[in-house]
Amino acid sequence: MALVPIAQLLQEAEKGNYAVGAFNANNMEIVQAIMEAAQREKSPVIMQASQGAIKYAGLEFISAMVKVASEVSGVPIALHLDHGTSFEQVIRCIGSGFSSVMFDGSKLPLEENIEITNRVLEVARPLGVSVEAELGKIGGTEDDIFVSDREAVYTDPEEARYFVEKTGVDCLAIAIGTAHGQYKGEPRLDFDRLETIYNLVKIPIVLHGSSGVPDDQIKRAISLGVRKVNIDTNIREAFVERARKVMVDNPDEIDPRKILGPAREAGIEIIREKIRLFGSSGQA
Repeated sequence: MALVPIAQLLQEAEKGNYAVGAFNANNMEIVQAIMEAAQREKSPVIMQASQGAIKYAGLEFISAMVKVASEVSGVPIALHLDHGTSFEQVIRCIGSGFSSVMFDGSKLPLEENIEITNRVLEVARPLGVSVEAELGKIGGTEDDIFVSDREAVYTDPEEARYFVEKTGVDCLAIAIGTAHGQYKGEPRLDFDRLETIYNLVKIPIVLHGSSGVPDDQIKRAISLGVRKVNIDTNIREAFVERARKVMVDNPDEIDPRKILGPAREAGIEIIREKIRLFGSSGQA
C-alpha cells in the first residue's frame, strides 16, 4: 500500500469520531514497532519524523524505511514531517516522498506564519501532500525546539479562525495545556478553548505533547475534535527501559539484536495501548 496523506486519514477519523496516532519514527526498530502495532490493531497510523530524527537517521533512510513499511503492512500509513520550521526543510521532505508535512510557524508573527504556510500549500496541494500548521506555543522541548513555561501561549480562538480562513490547511495544532517531553505534574487541558476552536475552524485538531496526558483527558479531547494525537516520549521511555533491563540482566550481552529486539516489543505494546485509547483500532 502506498503512503497516504494525513488529510485522508483524518477525514475518516472525523466521520468515526476517533483519532489517529502520530508516532515519532526515530530508528528502524521504532518504525517496525509502529508498523507491527498498526497491523495487530488493524489501524491506520501516522509515522512522523522530527528534525532530530532526520539529523540522526538521515532524510533518505527515514523516508525509505517508512515507504517499505507502508508497502508491506497492509494498513494505511502516512509519512509526516513533525515541526518543520523552515520552508526549505518542508520542501526537501516533500521531495523525499513525505505524504504530509507540518510547517510550524507558531513563533512567527501571525501574518508571516500565514504567508509561509500558504507558500507551502502552493507546493504541497498539486502533489496531494497534506499540510499541518500550528498556532500558539506548546511548552517543553522536542529535539531542537524549546519553549519555556513563560513563553508558552495558548491558542487564541479568533486567531485560529482567521488563520484557517486565510490558509485552508488540512489540520491545526493548537496549544491548550500540553507540553513536549516528560511532564513535571499532571497536565490540565483547556477543554473549553478546544471546543471553541474546533467549532470555529471546522477542521481536524492536532494534539501535540500527548505523552503523559491522562487517558480520560485524551478521550475527552477526541470527543471535542482532536483527530491526530502525537506520541513520542512514551515510546522512548518504554523502548529504553526494556533495553536497559536486558543489559542489566545480561551484562555480558554484546549482540545489539538481543537488546533492541525486546525494546522493539516494548514499543509495540505501548503503541497498541495508544491505538486502542484513540479509538482507531479496527479502522484500517
